[in-house]
Amino acid sequence: MSSALTDLFPLPIVQAPMAGGVSVPQLAAAVCEAGGLGFLAAGYKTADGMYQEIKQLRSLTGRPFGVNVFMPQPEYADPGALDVYAHQLAGEATWYETELGDPDSGRDDGFEAKLVVLRDNPVPVVSFHFGVPGREVVDTLHRVGTFVLAAATTPDEARAVERAGADAVIAQGVEAGGHQGTHRDIPETDGSGIGLLSLIAQVREAVSIPVVAAGGIMRGGQIAGVLAAGASAAQLGTAFLATHESGANALHKQALTNPLFVRTELTRAFSGRPARGLVNRFLREHGPYAPAAYPEIHHLTSPLRKAAAKAGDAQGMALWAGQGHKMARELPAGQLVEVLAGELAAARASSTGGGVL
Repeated sequence: MSSALTDLFPLPIVQAPMAGGVSVPQLAAAVCEAGGLGFLAAGYKTADGMYQEIKQLRSLTGRPFGVNVFMPQPEYADPGALDVYAHQLAGEATWYETELGDPDSGRDDGFEAKLVVLRDNPVPVVSFHFGVPGREVVDTLHRVGTFVLAAATTPDEARAVERAGADAVIAQGVEAGGHQGTHRDIPETDGSGIGLLSLIAQVREAVSIPVVAAGGIMRGGQIAGVLAAGASAAQLGTAFLATHESGANALHKQALTNPLFVRTELTRAFSGRPARGLVNRFLREHGPYAPAAYPEIHHLTSPLRKAAAKAGDAQGMALWAGQGHKMARELPAGQLVEVLAGELAAARASSTGGGVL
């Protein structure tokens, strides 16, 4: 790891921030205490909700941790397409005996208010998803001692992260579960993307700041591989989703290794933005028709997803997962970090100069 990253956490293992209630303080604390870098996810939370989780995490660990923030998105320009999709989902609402959500209920997620909290109550690390803020925002965070990262899915996006003054870039390969961190949401991002190893190489040539690799990483040997490819650390999401401390729904955890769910796919069905999840009925039936409307579709489908979870129906839930989901291990988060560190050490010891994915 680079010296700046080494100062923050001893192991090159980052627990990805997973919004929607997965990355709870207990999970982040367990990862931090085991020597990795735990993250809270501020996406879909109010500024006060984020602040309360930061307070709780600080009561659980004195080690450095991170907070992830979603960048604001431009206004959706085609309400007609959104109305068509809402009409298509009417049968789902009837089936789950609920109402569709208000697509306009949460466009302003309090981004500026969250920045105020993070400036007035500094945290060790902040990362950004769905884009990168202006240099003035990054400089403000630097002035209070915060290390800043942002996700990128292409070399051009990585260059934007570096131009903004961020300390490191998270290179997110197409294998990653959950939302792709594309800076511009365009229809072409539905099914295309760069694989992680290729992305690391391209980003390393594009920027001079450290690279954190993310996408489909489930084993310590894979961590060794991305480190050998030039990354300074590895970020794992799906691997931590199944841990005991994860706030994910039990149905979601079980689905990761359930033979009923054989593959993942990028879809807009649940949120309007490309996100990788296990292929279930909802994704198959509605994914091909969902417009590029985020966060409108997220709010539109929110009651459906909650009702499906309450009914115990994984076929109607957003089962975010990376391509390595079948390798998930149901362990305490701290133990998982220890296992990954042991696998990493073994891979390095047996290597003759490079890791193998």
